[in-house]
Amino acid sequence: MSIEWTGSGPELPLRVDRNRPEPLREQLESALRESIRAGRLAAGERLPSSRVLARDLGVSRGLVTECYAQLQAEGYLVTRGGSATRVAAAARPPVDAPSPPSMPAGPAVLPETPEIPGLPALAGSVGIDFRPGVPDLSSFPRERWSRALRRACRDVPSDLLGYGDPYGDPVLRDVLAAYLRRVRGAAADAAHTVVCAGYAQGLQLVLRALAGEGVRVVAVEDPGDPDHRAAAATAGLDIIAVPVDEHGVDTGVLAATGARAVLLTPAHQSPTGVVLAPGRRQALIAWAVARDATIVEDDYDAEFRYDREPVGALQGLAPDRVALLGSVSKSLAPALRLGWILCPPRLSAEIARQKRLADRGSPVLDQFALADLVRSGHYDRHLRHMRTRYAARRAALVDALGRYAPEVEVRGLAAGFHAVARLPPGTDERAVVEAARRRSVALYGISGYLLDPPERRTSSARLVLGFGNLTPDSISDGIATVADLLRGG
Repeated sequence: MSIEWTGSGPELPLRVDRNRPEPLREQLESALRESIRAGRLAAGERLPSSRVLARDLGVSRGLVTECYAQLQAEGYLVTRGGSATRVAAAARPPVDAPSPPSMPAGPAVLPETPEIPGLPALAGSVGIDFRPGVPDLSSFPRERWSRALRRACRDVPSDLLGYGDPYGDPVLRDVLAAYLRRVRGAAADAAHTVVCAGYAQGLQLVLRALAGEGVRVVAVEDPGDPDHRAAAATAGLDIIAVPVDEHGVDTGVLAATGARAVLLTPAHQSPTGVVLAPGRRQALIAWAVARDATIVEDDYDAEFRYDREPVGALQGLAPDRVALLGSVSKSLAPALRLGWILCPPRLSAEIARQKRLADRGSPVLDQFALADLVRSGHYDRHLRHMRTRYAARRAALVDALGRYAPEVEVRGLAAGFHAVARLPPGTDERAVVEAARRRSVALYGISGYLLDPPERRTSSARLVLGFGNLTPDSISDGIATVADLLRGG
């Protein structure tokens, strides 16, 4: 089924490069053709208005209008009087996806939640907490969400209020697949999409399915997300650390391991912030094919980018080898506990079975509400708004460090809402964290993300500074409070 986007228009990440010899209009036409041919834009889907797309790309509205007219003449687009421009029905033949098999019911097994790395958050309302991974909780779109929930309560069919499909509600899966094709360049198929209770559960479901397939060793990034290690250990898998450098995970080291699965954050490596280089993307896919291995892609904050063009999901290159996991924990709020898995086809039935065993399915009303929010365009608008807010907080962090601790080198700022601060040589990372805490400022060292022996942890003192849930003034005040510690004084 085609997705009926409503509102001012869906976000459509395209790129034009003024340094390339091709005219901008030709670049835009080629990008739209490829999006339609690849299925990221499905038949019947509405395109952004010429005004919105021109604003997003920084080009003239006339250029976009001419581009749309050319693609209409070629048969890719259709326009009717008083209606939006849409993808033509004949532009790409629809593919009928097989229906997911039904899963037998089973007992509920609730997963455990791994601890967050570093020190616990400061108690009470006093203090400034640079905890990474926490979005701006005050900006949750309460009114929009409550409206979507009311519509769900009013419109959801009564027969869907029982024990539902372990894959998730079909409406939400259709909407998510269309959204991820459009925004993340994913090869998303609703038939192999599983809705889960946030990223943490999704990872556990995938790892259990891999363990059932005979996988015994999983590689993780080092430094990397401690949740990855905890989830792998909980699934009974052995863990191998693979180093990360300025190009992402070292695929040469990975190839020398006995791992048949790897957990990655390729779009914005956690915590360093680097992007997996194109050559390593290709090497990673080649490794997975040769080893009959699976890549688990954590797409944790890809919606928020600032100084670079959007980086497509690795899953789009090899959907049969990559499980793509995402959630609304960073984009909306962690408390919603809603996420998704784009499953390799061979694993989708087992992952859905594990989901049914875990909790018999995610809340149907919340799924309806999320589908409404995404389909209406309010989700896209919320993300645009939040990118602006996070960009201002990022600027406040860079400005504060430049004023109060210019000796500190800051990296990983191209996307997301955390940065890595490299402290001057000889600085004791743990001592800085403990001294800052005595001043009611919570800092987090990168040592909590490392799996290698302790001697590596002292080679370069670094802090992972989260700024998502802090105001610009709080960021400036916090850095000023601990500036002498950051300078190594």
